[in-house]
Amino acid sequence: MVDSFTGTGMRPVVALLLSILLTLPPLGSSARAQAAPAKLNIVIVEGEGAINNIRQRTAREVIVQVEDENHKPVAGAAVLFLLPDSGAGGVFDNGTRTLQVRTDSGGRAVAKGLRANDVPGKFQIRVEASFEGVTASAAVTQVNAAITAAAAGGISGKLLAILAIAGGAAAGGIVVATRKDKGSPASPPPPPTTISAGTPTVGGPQ
Repeated sequence: MVDSFTGTGMRPVVALLLSILLTLPPLGSSARAQAAPAKLNIVIVEGEGAINNIRQRTAREVIVQVEDENHKPVAGAAVLFLLPDSGAGGVFDNGTRTLQVRTDSGGRAVAKGLRANDVPGKFQIRVEASFEGVTASAAVTQVNAAITAAAAGGISGKLLAILAIAGGAAAGGIVVATRKDKGSPASPPPPPTTISAGTPTVGGPQ
């Protein structure tokens, strides 16, 4: 008598079952794939208009959110951050001017480890996102400035930004008067001084 489980008559059935099992998706995998969006949008969450202290070589992290045409977050999108090749700007922790990351489940990507260089002035960080063949781009504007404690207390962040832009374009620095006129005889203007100290905040008009 031929065993019904080991006999040759069961081999075609076993082979058929194995072929079916191999075509099934792995357990725990999603049954539905995320459809490619028709359009991508890049929303700047943090970092726009930030003033970076070049004395401390620190810079404000840029955070963006990638959304589809319905303003829903896109997870797993590739986001590339690019700093200027020359002039005001900086580098990332990897020592280069480019950084690529993937968006998280909320569609957000963070440009961590940005370090400002010692060149004052205004610059832009280019942001490029791609997902399933769909792309989008944006730009984040920041300012490098040398900020000191004495000046930061009485000068608004918005004014510092204006000074940094003007200084970078005209004289390569920021000229800030830190002395008060006490009636002393006129003297030649002091050499340009830099401003250093805490991170100023950018607020509305005073």
